[in-house]
Parts: sequence; structure tokens; C-alpha cells
Amino acid sequence: MSYSILLAEDDLSIAKLMEMTLSATGYNCKIASDGNLAMRYSEEGNYDLALLDIMLPEMDGYQLLEVFKRKDIPVIFVTAKISVLDKVQGLRLGAEDYITKPFDILELLARVEVALRRSHPSISDTLTINDVRVDCSSRTVYNEDRLITLTPKEYELLEFLLTNANIAFSRESLLNQVWGYDYYGSTRTVDTHILNLRTKLGLSKHIHTVHKIGYRLEL
Repeated sequence: MSYSILLAEDDLSIAKLMEMTLSATGYNCKIASDGNLAMRYSEEGNYDLALLDIMLPEMDGYQLLEVFKRKDIPVIFVTAKISVLDKVQGLRLGAEDYITKPFDILELLARVEVALRRSHPSISDTLTINDVRVDCSSRTVYNEDRLITLTPKEYELLEFLLTNANIAFSRESLLNQVWGYDYYGSTRTVDTHILNLRTKLGLSKHIHTVHKIGYRLEL
């Protein structure tokens, strides 16, 4: 199934970069250069996800978010507004995610995949690696058919890494994705949870430490 993504971005170079990358991955994309155009496109077509700049001409991203929520179109903000308060506001208003510019294109792809999985649970209900099987619908994990007890955050971290296999994420990015932007704990929390996953599931050969970056799960 090919998913349709609406890109509301008034910087043409950024919009084209996102369109090129997402299209190469198999998504259908439509660019809107201002808020009014984004509104019109949303009325003319069916979209599975919208990537919105906040500071758009005509109608800003916050206004579009309210409209898209009524249309059941999940939203990821992609914006230059980088303060924690801006991030918290965007997420509390109902955005699926919040990405600040400049962004890493691989991380953008990963977050798009996560947002689509949330809104389309039929995508990969079961994830596997070696003898480890993750049932996403029941949030249960098995190793050689033996049920493994994970904490909620250990499970969410494992699911995120499996969904975005072979991509390196910084500790800060993992903290934001799994614990949330309003979490103020240390990145050592990520290290502890990674150690627990390696130990409980025997994944030391698959969850790699990436020097000066963070972690990557390799299939």
C-alpha cells in the first residue's frame, strides 16, 4: 500500500528535499506552499499524514492542525521553532510528532514510519529479530516462545528500534521519541534501557553502540 503525504512548507528547497526523499521511499507526496493551499488540497484528496511547517503564510500550522484533526489526518510539525515550550505546545495540541529544522533526513523517514504505524495499526503487527518476536497489538515480547517481561519503556524502545532498524539514533532522539519531549531525565536512562534489552533478549550482537552518536539496531 502506498501512503499519501501532504507537505505544507513555504521553503521550496526544503519541500523538494522532503518530497524527493519520501517519494524515493514509496510515498505519494503533494506540496502546498501556504496554509490556504494545504487546506484546499486536504479537501480535494485523501491523505494519510501531513508534515506541516508552523510559520506558514495565509494559515499557520496550528490552525491547520485543528482542521486536520477533524479530518483524522495525523500531523507531524517540521519547523524552525526549536524551544521546548513550542514542542510541548505542538504535541499537547495533538501533533503526532515535532521535528526541528535543520533535520536529518533519515530521522525524518523514521518518524514518518512511526506516525503511520500509529495511525494504521495493520502495518507490521508482528516484528521479529532472530528468536525474538514482538506482538505489537498486545505489546508482548517472546524469546524462543518464552514470554519476556519488559517494562513499558523497555517495550516502547524495542518497538521503536525494530520499526526503524539499521538507522542510528542519538540518545537525545531516542529520549524524545520514547520518553517524550517533556521528559527532563538524563540520557543515561537510554543507556540503562538498552543494557536491559541486550540482557533480557540476548540482542547484544544486534543493538550496536554508534560512537559519538547513540545506538542502532541491525537486522
